[in-house]
Parts: sequence; C-alpha cells; structure tokens
Amino acid sequence: MYRLPPLAILLLALAAPVQAEAPLDLRGPAGAPAAPGTPFRATGLPDRLLLLPGADPSREMAVSFRTDAAQAETLVELVELKPAPNFGLSARRVAGASTATISENGPARHHQVRLEGLAPATRYAWRAKGSAGWSEWHQFTTAAAPATPSRPFRFLYLGDLQTDILALGSLAVRRALLQGGDPALIVHAGDLVNGRETKVTDDEWGEWAAAFGWALAAIPQLPAAGNHEYMDRTGPDGRETRVLGPHWPLMFPVPANGALGARATTYAVDWQGVRFLVLDGTSALDLDTLDAQTAWLELQLRRPKADWTVVVVHQPIFTCARPRDTPRLGAAWVPLFERFRVDLVLQGHDHCYSRLTSAEGKAASVAARRTGRAQGPVYMVSVTGSKMYGLNDRADTQPDRVAEDTMLFQTVDVTPARLQVRSFTADGRLYDGFDLVRQRDGTNRLVEAAGLPATRRCAAGRNADGFPCTARPR
Repeated sequence: MYRLPPLAILLLALAAPVQAEAPLDLRGPAGAPAAPGTPFRATGLPDRLLLLPGADPSREMAVSFRTDAAQAETLVELVELKPAPNFGLSARRVAGASTATISENGPARHHQVRLEGLAPATRYAWRAKGSAGWSEWHQFTTAAAPATPSRPFRFLYLGDLQTDILALGSLAVRRALLQGGDPALIVHAGDLVNGRETKVTDDEWGEWAAAFGWALAAIPQLPAAGNHEYMDRTGPDGRETRVLGPHWPLMFPVPANGALGARATTYAVDWQGVRFLVLDGTSALDLDTLDAQTAWLELQLRRPKADWTVVVVHQPIFTCARPRDTPRLGAAWVPLFERFRVDLVLQGHDHCYSRLTSAEGKAASVAARRTGRAQGPVYMVSVTGSKMYGLNDRADTQPDRVAEDTMLFQTVDVTPARLQVRSFTADGRLYDGFDLVRQRDGTNRLVEAAGLPATRRCAAGRNADGFPCTARPR
C-alpha cells in the first residue's frame, strides 16, 4: 500500500480547512432592549472577574472571567500576596478552559480556572490574561483549615437584585460592602438578574458585575439560582419547560458536589464552622429534581455536624407576599430542617422582608422567647433590588418581623456559640436584628435586638417614606 511521505501529510494538514468552534448563543428572546452604545461589549482586557469557593475553600477556589474573542488561551497568575510591590515575581501560571460565545454584545470568550493546592487562612493575589494584557491584581483569603478551631467571620446575605440592577440595586450592594467591613463571603438568594423580560440578558449580567465591581473578584460568592436564572422553552410536545440560562454555568463554576440532576445549581461549602447548603427550588419544582435534592440534603445534614448550618434557596418555604406558601418544598424539606436543627434558611423571590421562627405564628414565637424555649430554624426572606411585592394577609400574624417597599441587605457575624444577624436598609440604617445563641443541649435561644424601628409598610397608597407605594400585590 502506498503511503504519503511525512512532509506531504503535513502539507495536506495545513491546507485542510480548520473546523471553527461554534459559539454558544447567549442571546435572549427578541424584543428586549439593548443598552445604547454596547457598554458591556467584551474588550482586550478581562472583565466580569468572579471568585467562588471550592468544596474545601481552605484549599481550593475557582475563578471565572470574560475576554474578547481574540483571547483563546485561558490563563491566570496566582501568588501568595506580600507587601513588596514586586510580589508578582513569584507568581505561578494556572491554565483553564474557555467557551466561545455570542450575545447581543458581540463575540466573547468566557473562561474558568480552578485554583487548587492552596494553603489555609492565606492571602493570595490573582489576575487574568486578556488579548490586550493582564487585568489588575485581586486579593482573596482562603478559609481556615477545617480541623482548626472555628474562627469568627462575617458574611453578607442579599435578596433579589433582578431589575434596575445598576441604577438602584447597586445602592444597597455598595452600602453592604462599605458597612460590611471585610466580609468573608457574599450569599445571593437568587434572581440575580431578570433574565428575560426587561433588558438584554447579557446587559443585565454586565450591570450585575458593574454593581459589585472589584468585590466579585476578591470576596467568594455563594449564589443560589432563582427562577429568573432559567429560561422558558417549549418542548417537542408543545409543553412549556425551563432551561437553565447559559450565563449561569459560564459564570459560576460551583463545587461539583450537588444533587443529581442539579449539579450546576446545588452544592455544599464548609467555611470555618458553617455548612452552607445551596438548593434549587426552580429545578425541584419544575424539572423533577425534588426527590434527588431531598436525598442529597439529608445526606449533607447527616455528615458530622458543623457549628452552624445555613440553607440557601430562592423560593421561600413561608411566603410574605404570595397567597400560598410553597407546600411541596415545605413538605419535603421542613422535616429535615427541624430534625437536623438547621439554623438559618435564607431565601428571596418574594420581594419583601420577613423573619419567621414559627409556622404557628408571631404569638407562638414571642411566647417561646419569653419562656426561653428553643427556636429554629429561622426563615428569612429579603429583597435587595427595586422590584417590590405587597405583603400578604398573614404578614401581621405569622412572621416575627416584616417590611414592604424597602431595599435591604443583611450581615451575619459567626462565632462558634453565636450567630448575630442584622438587617439594614439601603441607606445603612438598622431595621431588624437578632442573635441565635447556642445552648448546652445544642438548641438555639433567639435574642431579638433592642430598639428596632417601626414596621415599614405601605398605607393609603404611600410607603414608609411618604412616596407612592411601588409594591404590587401577588
């Protein structure tokens, strides 16, 4: 059999057409208005730099970022941060993977890199490569080693941003960053963007990144997916279904330890004595993963107990706005929360504020506090952005504390024996607060903060600040 000489094979290979990588289409439904002047178009310098914890955040982190299409190589530099300005001489280069995309803002590449082999409780610096050069350096600190005594830390909890992200939502976000001091983590309760209704989706993610700025690259983010992170689709049989929006897996390389069928949106992270369990209510309710998530949740709760357990899920178990609670999620998960003594359940979706410690209502909670009985879990709902819903007819009797037509953020300070939770308005004023104090028997005593202001709600068409009420009924 005749064989081509090696040189001829090489020439043929060079002459053969190269199969171009088909870009992932990020474009949303037609009709959504795009930002004039394409301010969120990718450039030669990396943008949307984002830091997420690994399953063991004392040893592993993950980063994602976006570049223009010319930067095919995925590369970051990582180094232990030192005060000397030439600390970068010791940096090592870490490669990752990228995906070509096309959106209303044109072609781009989204990159992801896993940063492994890190040292616990250590400050690092990292930067990303673009076609026109490197990004600025960003710094982060790994968690303390799991085997060491728990170290105090603070995290931020944010409800839905969703609409007017940069124009209005950024006010609460930036006040949270200023007032939060040096938070170790930022927890997002879903509906980070609107996703399909008011603006081009890629513009919304551009606004989301701009609202937080450098903080996304320096503070590990723990996001839960909301229903607006999903897109509506019509199946071959004509039935409506949901599909996770393509931006989510590109931007959020969460730990791969979640529930079967929902690995992109469910995960567990242990951070210095707190076990964070992130669930996906949309997938559970609309994509038939409720049983898988419930089994995964129980498996995580059966692990050796952390000092505190915090569950994050978008859809509230107990609603402050809608006529009905979420019975399918409640029936599956509340018994587990109670049996394994979950401490906090952080939620969004309702665009109002609620703190609830007893499904039997506020009077039962007050009586329990007065007699020193154990309380928990504490179910919280909060909204950080500008879209508001009116309170429902149970708001006066079921939750301990509510607010309407109010943009808020929360700080949570963690020690082995106490969780101190404070809720602030977008202008930085204390609105709600409580401590969960661990008792010798392992249960919690709830101590409400003193001197809380009057309940913020709408009356006669006006909100608590005297402006026309924007909260619409559900």
